[in-house]
Amino acid sequence: MITVITAFIIDFIIGDPRTTLHPVARMGAFISMLERLFYNEKSSKWEHFILGGLLVFITLLFFYNLTLAIVLILEFLPHEGANYVIQGLILSFMICPHSLAKAGRDIYNYLLRHHLRMARIKVGQIVGRDTKHLDSPEVTRATVETIAENTVDGIISPLFFFALGGLPLAVVYRAANTLDSMIGYKNDRYLYFGRVAARVDDVLNYIPARLTGLLLIAVAAILGYDAKQAWAIMRRDAKKHPSPNGGYAEATVAGALGIRLGGHNRYFGKDTFREYMGDAGRELEPIHIKQTIRLMYGSSLLAGALTALLSWARYGLWS
Repeated sequence: MITVITAFIIDFIIGDPRTTLHPVARMGAFISMLERLFYNEKSSKWEHFILGGLLVFITLLFFYNLTLAIVLILEFLPHEGANYVIQGLILSFMICPHSLAKAGRDIYNYLLRHHLRMARIKVGQIVGRDTKHLDSPEVTRATVETIAENTVDGIISPLFFFALGGLPLAVVYRAANTLDSMIGYKNDRYLYFGRVAARVDDVLNYIPARLTGLLLIAVAAILGYDAKQAWAIMRRDAKKHPSPNGGYAEATVAGALGIRLGGHNRYFGKDTFREYMGDAGRELEPIHIKQTIRLMYGSSLLAGALTALLSWARYGLWS
């Protein structure tokens, strides 16, 4: 319980500091090192697939054992509470509600002051699509979609795996998600080399994504948004998302706020179309960013409370 509470307090105070010493940054450096060792342009498709899978296996095994060793060493601290506070510090690096909220609020404030150019630049830092020519509703859509989708892999999934297996599993999840964000792409370089990383991430997020949808519905009811419509749109539209998991947060948020997400996006100068989720009941406005942040924070706190209670039930008050 103390670990989870500490993680949220630290995240609320300092957020996700941008430094090369950040644990996730070190994960990225480790993955890049293995990629340099294993990737060879002359390898066959099957060799890419096998070596990419080996990279995933080594990464997850390394970070699981490293974190387990840290947890075991912390058991020797003279004060039990210090053990869980330090674990809370590490867990805080695995979640990012503060950073998501800050990015969203920055974009919201730029749009509110009609600084569209700055809003485009800021949203371009958190999404993969081209943002140079987006109008205000499209900047809003990109922001809402990103906050909603990242509620799963940036918050709920790490907490879910912490509840299942403590800090080592939470760190393993973050390593798997980092692998997916680095090599899980369908392009010439990673189509086979990154396939295992992408599939592992999909499997790990399967249950948390659906739990996130349910949490968002509960929070929508608490905050006075349309919980009934959130449930209906989640059931109707979640599977339209190109990711097997991403739609459960996005569709639920769309239903709760009475907006429509999805549509035309540009990636590296090429137009793509993502199926619509939700109904076009109202035009997207900056206020929808603020409402999405509230839904994200509400579901994060609810998930944190449930995780803390599970920890207390399993290990006692000081777990």
